[in-house]
Amino acid sequence: MSGFDATVVGAGPNGLSAAVEMARAGRTVLVVEGSEKIGGGARTEELTLPGFRHDVCSAVHPLAVASPFFSEVGLRVEWVTPPIPFTHPLDGGRVAVMYRSVEETAAQFGEDRKVYRAIFDPLVDGFGELIEIVLSPITVRPGHRTLFVRLAAIGATPAAVLAKRFESEEARALIAGLAAHSMTSLASLASASVALVLGATAHTLGWPLARGGSEAIIQALAEELRSLDGAIETGRTVTSVAELPGDVTLLDVMPPAAHGLARDRISRSAAQRLLRWKPGAGVFKIDWALDGPIPWADPVSPYAGTVHIGGTYEEVAAAEDEVCAGSHPERPFVLLSQPSLFDGSRAPAGKHTAWAYCHVPNGSTADMTEAIEDQVERFAPGFRDLVLDRHTRNASEHQAYNPNYVGGDIGGGAFGLGKILQIGAKRPYKLGGGVFLCSSATPPGAGVHGMCGYHGARAALGHTG
Repeated sequence: MSGFDATVVGAGPNGLSAAVEMARAGRTVLVVEGSEKIGGGARTEELTLPGFRHDVCSAVHPLAVASPFFSEVGLRVEWVTPPIPFTHPLDGGRVAVMYRSVEETAAQFGEDRKVYRAIFDPLVDGFGELIEIVLSPITVRPGHRTLFVRLAAIGATPAAVLAKRFESEEARALIAGLAAHSMTSLASLASASVALVLGATAHTLGWPLARGGSEAIIQALAEELRSLDGAIETGRTVTSVAELPGDVTLLDVMPPAAHGLARDRISRSAAQRLLRWKPGAGVFKIDWALDGPIPWADPVSPYAGTVHIGGTYEEVAAAEDEVCAGSHPERPFVLLSQPSLFDGSRAPAGKHTAWAYCHVPNGSTADMTEAIEDQVERFAPGFRDLVLDRHTRNASEHQAYNPNYVGGDIGGGAFGLGKILQIGAKRPYKLGGGVFLCSSATPPGAGVHGMCGYHGARAALGHTG
């Protein structure tokens, strides 16, 4: 256990990214993982029947392709980009479609065309600057000031305000589905920012999948680390940072766990910050083994990697409000991925997989299978007849599977301006005593992009000189 300059606790995307960046800077690094398998929120397993490979947690990776760190490292992952990033079905066989083209997307909205283009054209034109803003901690003097001000002017508002700019049911539904990725009420401040960033990413890069499953990202990171002489130890539960080698420790864990591991070493202000952290809503997830492709009522959803299911803006907003109020909606907003349509390695020939989840109150033990499948059946009549097998996991079980999913929260903490506005290049990451936080509880937050790990490592390297 001697001979390491730094130890990283947690072998998820951020932990491995932190380790890679430390190793790239010439530090000797050990990664310690409590599970027998690395990956955290990016694992792929046969959850249902033999030959059906399901992404256990994350499945669609727009921010992975956008990640400056992954690009700089040259991560060896084969990306599969569906022709349609996502659709949002409506009753009667209607559908709102997110095309790669801003103009083609805007054209379906009639009188709302000019409004849509006025919002998204500048973000797409300045996408490189946008991603640099979004995937970095906010500083007192943010870079790319013009685009930052434009993003902040709209993004700091609730998604409800953004939706009011549109008249058509299709445009409003599309905005609702994007914004609901925030896992909060669409009336919450800054929920519009999620719609803007994910929408601009869809137009610029699409919403890709990793061929073979999300674990391909993890394997690529692990290979990169080992090529730099980094080491990974699995099946070891850490109870205190005092038992770890090296002068620097990076924690890919949630704030309560970080406080428990390092309470004797971190500063008082950092301890207070960690104890103020609150988890967000949880998720209930289903993985299906299917006898055929999902029979969508609309003609475009078979070409989409992701389908947002929830009906009109008003229905989606009401469902998210119910979750925030501690209830389980009868008609939840459902995020569904259908990877086997575009990646034949996910299922036996002629068969398919699908992945879906809905939001639920934190810590929920409710079974949302019927509610989710009712929503899918609503827009794809005959879906249930195709189900060969299913695997479900409620919010409480998500935490048992991965301690970072506190109460089933997959987002690294409750969404809001307080989480976004963690000003300073080191403050969100530096805890004191050579201990740094690098999980999705730090900027830029949730998503498989490795940037929390990268920024955590950069803060640690500044500490060590």
